[in-house]
Order: sequence, then structure tokens, then C-alpha cells
Amino acid sequence: MSSTVQTQQTGQSLWQSAVQAGYPAAIWRLPNRSERELIIDASGTVSTVAMDFEELPMGFAVSPFTNPDAEQTLFLKADFYWRFDENGTILASENKLSDKHPALDVLFRTAPQTARTETIPAIQLIGPSDEQQTWFEKTVTRAIRQMERGKFRKVVLSRTKTIRFDEQPDVLMLFNRLCKAYPNAFVSAVYLPERNQIWLGATPERLVSMEGDGIFRTVALAGTQSAFDSEGRPKRTADAPWTQKEIEEQALVGRYIIGCFKKIRIREYLEEGPRTVIAGNLMHLRSDYSVDMQAVNFPQLGTVMLRLLHPTSAVCGMPRETAQEFILQNEAHDRELYSGFLGPVNIFRAEGPESHLFVNLRCMKLEGQEGTLYAGAGLTEDSAPAKEWRETELKCDTLLSVFNKS
Repeated sequence: MSSTVQTQQTGQSLWQSAVQAGYPAAIWRLPNRSERELIIDASGTVSTVAMDFEELPMGFAVSPFTNPDAEQTLFLKADFYWRFDENGTILASENKLSDKHPALDVLFRTAPQTARTETIPAIQLIGPSDEQQTWFEKTVTRAIRQMERGKFRKVVLSRTKTIRFDEQPDVLMLFNRLCKAYPNAFVSAVYLPERNQIWLGATPERLVSMEGDGIFRTVALAGTQSAFDSEGRPKRTADAPWTQKEIEEQALVGRYIIGCFKKIRIREYLEEGPRTVIAGNLMHLRSDYSVDMQAVNFPQLGTVMLRLLHPTSAVCGMPRETAQEFILQNEAHDRELYSGFLGPVNIFRAEGPESHLFVNLRCMKLEGQEGTLYAGAGLTEDSAPAKEWRETELKCDTLLSVFNKS
């Protein structure tokens, strides 16, 4: 075990110090937990790795949407690691560098140069335009026609929405608001200095997890509707009306996961669901899958399943190759890290190292004062273009509804 870092700073001020110094950093909160975690990569650059949980050190992975076999994954090494409570009080820390490393002076002996604020700057909506909506709905129609001809069974079409903050927003305040608003989500902020970007999000979708006790987990999450009725009242999950299109969309994702298990001869898995779950202002259908890696004697299961699953049919489509080809040829933007995956890798726990990767959904790319929101809709033959546009609006509101609160 490496020596601990002795500091009087809070978790929040350490994040600020890292960003001001240009060190890659990631802060996150796992679903249904209150503690935050932070890592800083003191190299100043983000390496590109092939995702292999058995070989990688402790750190944080971020993958683009286009990443065959997960071999072009961005990886922030945990040169420094902290776990802290909601108030920023540090509960545990780890330092993998020598006491003479120059990062120590920058991070621990220099106070952040900007004071934190409790208000979010006003937001101006730059896009989308009416033309973008028309384009989206026409592209949905084109996808439906190709599905009717049998080219693919499902495709996920995404779009962007651009906003501008009147002033540079306090990322940690946005992060903390998302934590409060969406306790069941994986909330994270990742600073990538070489791109001059911060990716902030609250995603409901787990891709793969390996827990300290050796349990592998993944989920099938698809189908979307508002969590509120026409009069703005919260719906009960037991009363959520699901259409055949939405049920089939979620079933496709579940069948693909089971197909991956069969491909690698895993038969001892537990399936729970589908059930209705609430993710902020939305409802989804979700099924959970788990495998005891020790019982099946398959310690590499996480690495193998990650490469089989990404990109899942929940963000790409089926068959994956033809759906991805349609996406790359027809979407008007580069997804970059949207609908890729991200999360902590080999974080030390008493039971053993843990890794949790989530699909990068309900996210915003922040470049200075400009934010780009991303949202997608799963299309099948039964899709209605106007309804799919509305679904992407609801997904963008996951973040906007929090950011617009005074």
C-alpha cells in the first residue's frame, strides 16, 4: 500500500488545483452512494491503452464511441487518489509518487486561485435550430425505411444541443447538483487538458462492473418515457405504460447480452427483470445480469465482456456493424466520448479491487463557457420521427433542468 497524502485541502479544492495546473483529473460518485472519489494523473498527459482489467493499474478510463476492441481507451493513472464525503472532508487517500515530485507543490501547497460560487451562470440556448429538427426527423425516416428493407433491426440516432454559460461555470457545483438530483446515477466530471474539455454527466447505464467480492455485473437498459404525467405529477413505476416498440427495444439489448454469455460459454448467470426504473426525469426498462467469476473460474470475464458489449445495442443498434455504419454516415456530428464508456478501474477496496464502467449518457462536453449536450433515441420499425425528437429533448433536460435551477 502506498503512503497516504497528508493535506488540509478538501476534495473540491484538490480538483480545482489539478485543473488550474493542467493535470488530468476525474471526480465521480457511484450510484446510491454518498462518498465522492477523485484521481489525478500527475504526468500531465492522458495515455491511450487497450482495456485489460487484469493488467491496468488503478485509474479512470474514458472511451470514445468508436473504439474497436476497446484498444483506444483514454486512461488517467491514479497517481493521487482521494475518497471524501459530501462536504469535501477527506476520508482516505493514496499517493503513488515520491515526496519530491513537483506535483506535490502544485496540488497541496498552492491554494486554488478562484473562489467557488453557489450560483450557476445564466444559460443561453444556441441550438438546435428548426433545420436541425427537420434533419433529425428525416434521418429517422431514412433509418425506418432501411429497417423495413431488413438492413438492420435497430439503430440509435443521436443529436446535440448547444448552450452557452454567461460566465465560466463552477464544474464542482454542477457535479454536486447532479449528485443530489440523481442519486441512482453514476455522476462524474473528467478533465482532459490536451483536449481542453471537461466531460460532465449523470448516466443511468452500467456497462460492466467487477466488484471486490468477484461478482461481475451488467445491465440491459432501453425504452424511454417521461417520469411525469401530462399534469406534471410523478408516475408510479407500477403504472408505467410501455408500448410494444419500447418492450422490444429493451428485449433486443437483453438478448444481445445473453448472446455474449453464450458465445463465451457462460451459462451460470443470474437475470433479474425487466422492471421499470426511474432515472431523473425519465423512466426506462431495465434487466440486471450477474456472474460469480470465481464460481465459473473466469477471472478475465470483465475484459472479455467489455470488448463484446461495446458499443451496446442501447447506443448503437443491431446488428452492430451495419448500425454503426449508418450512424457514422448519417449523424451530423462526431460523438467523440458520448456513448463511449467511462469509470474507475481497479480502485482499492477492503474486499479487493473494484472496477465500474458506465455508458457515457446524459452528458455534456464543456469547452470554456460553451456546453454541448448529447442525446440519442433507439429506433425500430415502429418509431415515429416526432416522438423520437421529443425523447432526445427529454434526455437533454436531464442536465438542463438541474443547470437552470437558481
